[in-house]
Amino acid sequence: MNRQSNQKIVALYERLSRDDELQGESNSIINQKDLLEKHAVKLGYHNFRHFSDDGWSGTRWDRPAFIEMMALVEAGNVEAIIIKDGSRLGRDYLRVGLYRELFREKGVRLVSIGDNYDSSKGEDEFTPFREIISEFYARDTSKKIKSVLHAKGKSGKHMTNAAIYGYIKDPANKHQWIIDPEAAEVVRRIFKMTIEGKGAYQIARILTDEKVTRPQVYVALRDGGNYIPDSAREPYTWGGKSVQNILDKQEYRGCTVNFRTYKESFKDKKTKQNKKENIMIFENTQEPVVDSETWHTAQKCRTVRRRSANKEPNPLTGLLYCGDCGNRMYNHLGVDAYRYDSQDSYACCQYSKYPLKCTMHYIRTSAARDLILGAIRDVSKYVLSDEERFINEYRESKELKHAESVKIRAKQLTQHQKRYDDLNLIIKKLFEEKITGAITDKRFEILSHDYEVEQDNLENQIAELQAGLDEYQSDSEKAEQFIKIVKKYTDLTELFPAMLNEFIEKVVVYESEKVNGRVRKQKVEIFLNFIGKFDLPNHANLEPEEEICPVEKQRAKWREYYYKDRDKILAKKAEERARAKAKRTVS
Repeated sequence: MNRQSNQKIVALYERLSRDDELQGESNSIINQKDLLEKHAVKLGYHNFRHFSDDGWSGTRWDRPAFIEMMALVEAGNVEAIIIKDGSRLGRDYLRVGLYRELFREKGVRLVSIGDNYDSSKGEDEFTPFREIISEFYARDTSKKIKSVLHAKGKSGKHMTNAAIYGYIKDPANKHQWIIDPEAAEVVRRIFKMTIEGKGAYQIARILTDEKVTRPQVYVALRDGGNYIPDSAREPYTWGGKSVQNILDKQEYRGCTVNFRTYKESFKDKKTKQNKKENIMIFENTQEPVVDSETWHTAQKCRTVRRRSANKEPNPLTGLLYCGDCGNRMYNHLGVDAYRYDSQDSYACCQYSKYPLKCTMHYIRTSAARDLILGAIRDVSKYVLSDEERFINEYRESKELKHAESVKIRAKQLTQHQKRYDDLNLIIKKLFEEKITGAITDKRFEILSHDYEVEQDNLENQIAELQAGLDEYQSDSEKAEQFIKIVKKYTDLTELFPAMLNEFIEKVVVYESEKVNGRVRKQKVEIFLNFIGKFDLPNHANLEPEEEICPVEKQRAKWREYYYKDRDKILAKKAEERARAKAKRTVS
């Protein structure tokens, strides 16, 4: 401020919200400034200063110019405040009342031109009522806007003002999004790296090192805006939260997602997360950046927490499950991480608990990888040799085994639906005959009851037949999606994390059985994405045979001994400590 610190100013405060703009030019900031300046001169003030909040709602109190003006009021540097009307200060009568009381305490004159109010002439008993009416106006406007947005959201249109990173608004249709090629490629990389087993913060570091422009900066520069980087974050500094936000959005698989958040009151600044059942998802509303299978695979990969000891985390973590208790298998990284493990392996997570809730179900990582890679190779070879045979055999494992069964069900469904419609006409005709007296009321009740019972039975049969046909169609789609994955990978010599996550749903490991004391057999079931557990014709169970590891045997004996006699050992140690303490006390 260029004035003397002891020279008070006259604050001319203007505010304009988007709703006010609808009422015409009289509310514009320029017109407000002109009106306030003329009134200030009329009152004999010349040392005035403008404070303007353009595009700010009266229900918000974090308005920059308003905060700046109030700081000067608190410091005692304001002589008077002139506004167009009371609603310019705000639309919350309680908060406005508190500020008017503050002005009185600080000796600040408040002049509201439209309300014909001047605090220097004494209090106006109608002022509080005007402020209440102003708040009612804000509440009513909020309801109208909310109603419009709700209708827009229910229609499947995007409710956000701008397209998310990876999309831009279609110049020919502002409600439609089209792909932004440069940003979409970054989004695809993020999903790809997630499927490969990388975490959000690891991906953020990679993008930062490669100097990929982060979303907020990219959008600002793309739209012709000026971005001034802050001291904390440079244009290329990605955060793990930014990566997580991108992975969360179903819009990238071509959907519109509305009503994610809500506000309990129009006065609230922050939004709250909506319940899942209140969120509306509309499929296939724009071209997807990633396909639906990639999006869902990435979500599955995100739920797994993988440990690493100065090396890449084991990609099998989160895929292996105990065949007895159903819990996930825990990865032991070797002698450096766990002194009873001789090599990288998996065991049931319940085995390490006390008391023992399950057995070990030990399996070496290398053995599990070999089994999985072998299963993928065998199924892929079988699929590529005859796709139609694979689809038919997959269907045969389901309730509807042949196309002929589908035809029979479709014919039954058509017949039942026709009979159901005929019954509606019969019941309607019976009712007309009852009205005209052609049949008695008693006869009508007997006949209508029988027909209604038949209709109820038909409804159940129609629903059952339709569900079966839908399942048949779904099975066909799943088989085709699996074929697409098979064709995607031509090199099956090594098990890559991305290939593992796209092929495998889960691997179930059962406890091993000893044979002749030195060799063991172990049953392992492999469930594939989309098609589940698919057994190839004349294919033996996946049962690895290997010599029992001496360290494994030693570890099992140690655990058996420790947990069997643990209570006795603990009691003995407690007794020894008590004796030692008594001896020290006597001495």
